[in-house]
Amino acid sequence: MRSFQFVLAAMVAAAASAEVVDLTPENFDSVVGGDKPALVEFFAPWCGHCKQLAPEYDVVGSTFQANDGVVVAKVDADAHRDLGSRFGVSGFPTIKWFPASSKSPEDYSGGRTASDIVNFINGKTGLSRRVKKEPTAVVELTDSNFDAVVMDPEADVLVEFFAPWCGHCKSLKPVYEKVANAFSAERKVVVAAVDATAARDISSRFEVRGYPTIKFFPRGTAAKEAEDYEGGRSVEDFVTFLNTKAGTHRTADGALTAAAGRVEALDEFVRAFVAAAEEEREAIIEQTASKVKELGESAKDTGAYYVKAMRRYTERGAGWVTKESARLSSMATSAAVAAARKTNIMLRRNVLAAFDTVADAFGDSKDEL
Repeated sequence: MRSFQFVLAAMVAAAASAEVVDLTPENFDSVVGGDKPALVEFFAPWCGHCKQLAPEYDVVGSTFQANDGVVVAKVDADAHRDLGSRFGVSGFPTIKWFPASSKSPEDYSGGRTASDIVNFINGKTGLSRRVKKEPTAVVELTDSNFDAVVMDPEADVLVEFFAPWCGHCKSLKPVYEKVANAFSAERKVVVAAVDATAARDISSRFEVRGYPTIKFFPRGTAAKEAEDYEGGRSVEDFVTFLNTKAGTHRTADGALTAAAGRVEALDEFVRAFVAAAEEEREAIIEQTASKVKELGESAKDTGAYYVKAMRRYTERGAGWVTKESARLSSMATSAAVAAARKTNIMLRRNVLAAFDTVADAFGDSKDEL
């Protein structure tokens, strides 16, 4: 019974998507010219343009459903030269449209993106399929937006120059996506990628000679000098590099390290505050607020919260720190909380850790709730 269910599930999955059909002399005439129209790519494995088209063509195949009544296919015309000769193929890739019940094709001369090809098939068949893009945290760069994103003087930008057909680029893609997700809540850190085969002028401008090439563009001025990234290719390697360059405190899963948001000068006031008698604490709060103003930019993320936490501690006792830390920890792991808000939550939790550490050291248990 379980075997039957497995086979049935496989059949349903196969029926859901048409995919790209591989054609040979043995099956060509049984697939093409039948009751379904067919789009056929004639390619050669060594052809650079074919390699570039391959991932887009795969997307075309997966866009159409098996019951759409259209075939998306390809034939290795270098291995099967008779098929290529039969249809006048003289270069690669050549794409031809075969109407239903016909072996007299018309040449496809449109664009080479998945959307271009899908729109062509829609026009021929009356279908209305649309290419579905996988959601990504990686910023997609093109000729039109490259400088606006990369040369932003207020952003640190990591850029991967890739080629769609490049095996190493494909292997890097899931890793790079995790890196982008890890920094998705950082307003001033951008993880981006550009198809270097489509943006050739940009590739030439930055002397890209192989794929993938990764460069870092530091914030500071609009006239940025690109730095070659020569580190490892693991998520942890990239995260460590960006933390060092951008002064961030991210972990590989996008959380914050315990150091994020902590300010040593303000931690000193926390130590004095927790050790002080109750009647002395208000003066320390005022001194802390003055120090926050003095620190300015270096305390902008959490300075005000140091002061707020001191006031809450005064009002509600040391037990408030424990309860509030637990509440923030719960929110930080909730899927319902947006990434930007989680960052703020984790920063506040880190500040409260300073109170816990000092309270433990001094054994401050008075004013418990």
